[in-house]
Amino acid sequence: MKRQSLISAFRHAANGLYWFFRVERNSTIYAACTILVVAAGILLNVSKMEWVVLILAVGAVWTAELLNSAIELLCDYVQPERHQAIKIVKDLAAGAVLLAAICSAIVGGVIFLPKMYFFLQP
Repeated sequence: MKRQSLISAFRHAANGLYWFFRVERNSTIYAACTILVVAAGILLNVSKMEWVVLILAVGAVWTAELLNSAIELLCDYVQPERHQAIKIVKDLAAGAVLLAAICSAIVGGVIFLPKMYFFLQP
């Protein structure tokens, strides 16, 4: 197998992201949530460490969803008909996305709720 250049590797990765945003419905949902997190972080003046944690949490959800999309696409290619093992694989991948989203929501709550409480005090 021929080694690809670094530029070529980045181009393939960018193509994957482009495909994800063009085809996957959830990409717009995650983009809207990411914008809300960034806006809340700016409005509530989160610390540098809180930004790091928020970025990691958001990145975990994006990464899980991208991997879920890749797994689903591969499963559909390998086994176009319904198959119990493929269903389990897809459910596991979707479960990983759900777990990342729940953990990220908890992180957001831990960071934003106390700030919102004090922000809303008279």
